[in-house]
Amino acid sequence: MSDQQKSSFFGAWPVAVSAVIFDWAGTILDFGCIAPVAAFREAFTRTGVAISEAEAREPMGAAKREHVELILAQSAVQTRWLNQMGQASTQADVDRIYEAFLQIDAAGSARYSTLIPGALETVSALRRRGVAIGSTTGYPRSIMDMLMPLAQAQGYCPDHCVTVSEVAHGRPWPDMPLANLLALNAPDVRGCVVVDDSPSGLLSARAAGMWAVGISVSGNEVGLSLDDWNALDDRARSDRRDAACRALRNAGAHYVIDSVADLIPVIEDIEQRLAAGDQP
Repeated sequence: MSDQQKSSFFGAWPVAVSAVIFDWAGTILDFGCIAPVAAFREAFTRTGVAISEAEAREPMGAAKREHVELILAQSAVQTRWLNQMGQASTQADVDRIYEAFLQIDAAGSARYSTLIPGALETVSALRRRGVAIGSTTGYPRSIMDMLMPLAQAQGYCPDHCVTVSEVAHGRPWPDMPLANLLALNAPDVRGCVVVDDSPSGLLSARAAGMWAVGISVSGNEVGLSLDDWNALDDRARSDRRDAACRALRNAGAHYVIDSVADLIPVIEDIEQRLAAGDQP
């Protein structure tokens, strides 16, 4: 047991961050969280009931089958479903759309698997500090078995990955961050940091008693590819960033940053706060 672990077990505050737990799409790879949105929209289009990008994005962070249910629960979507199908959606419809989503998303994984600029540099800096790297995702293991090798080929390989199919509850419950903590042998939740672009992921971090860092620009709340983001003028960028920051802070983010590239100063600030006796 390290000195840090001993001090934590005997009641002292942790003085350093021991683990950082990253989300995937919109946080580490897939700038703009494009892949799941495109797959949800295509899956619904195949039923004959199209959905907008905003409707697809609204439940982001949830387990993907639950995400389908939450899209169907939106009043405008359900109204269109009733008009097209002549009856309310059923669990059989949810199953059918979810299976289509998995097939579409698996086929599109490579297209949207590019790491977000600065991700590798940030992870390397964390490893030099002795920080363990965990990860959580609303994808089931079947999708991650295809996505993780694509990330590894680019140099990203977390120490542990917990998928929503491996826990009793997905976000906003604390199950996935806590499962990472146990797998990574992190000595204290107060020294763990969750980095996520979805409000439900930040709620999960807070429920687990961890620091919550929201990702605004590269994530679902802005929802633009890197090229589309770069094409905006300064005023449009500011407006979109501000709206994203509000949503993430309302979900409990202790910090909000543009992308994972901006994380290290936050880690340093958290460690200063831990040393002063602060807690998440």
